[in-house]
Amino acid sequence: MSNIVRIILASLLLIGTVVLFWFGHWGFGILGIVFSILAWVTVFFNENMLLAQWFLRKENMPKAERWLKNIRNYEKQLVSAQHGYYHMLLGIMESQRAPLQSEKFFKKALSLGLHMDHNVALAKLSLAGVAMAKRNKREAEKLLAEAKKADKNKLLADQIKMMKDQMSMMDKQQFRYSR
Repeated sequence: MSNIVRIILASLLLIGTVVLFWFGHWGFGILGIVFSILAWVTVFFNENMLLAQWFLRKENMPKAERWLKNIRNYEKQLVSAQHGYYHMLLGIMESQRAPLQSEKFFKKALSLGLHMDHNVALAKLSLAGVAMAKRNKREAEKLLAEAKKADKNKLLADQIKMMKDQMSMMDKQQFRYSR
């Protein structure tokens, strides 16, 4: 359902709630407030995205993917602020199946914009992993430095450190095989 239809339905629901209060039906009016709030929340936060994120937290990838596939045309169904997050979720799902194929989703998510710094750090960390898999050490180091800079709350500090350790092991392996 497009956002214009959601806004119209939420507005009608809000007007109906005001009318219920006006005529003294307080019980139905309170219930109308709950439904109005729920309708307005779905204008700004798509329910498919919310459910996909919830299933990702529960580590139920098939259900999360099913909810993401319910979004047919993300440009019409999502608010522009959610476009980057949609591609980031697609990248996370794709990285479970084929890590090298997820690069395009993370790059698109970064180009569309992610508002939270830890999400930017996660996308750059994932891109660094893809660059390492492609044996592109310079790009991986650059992306890791950017991820470390974006991770202000140190939520991904362990993963960044582990990635740097893997990169140093990659150097040792190349040195060993070059002799």
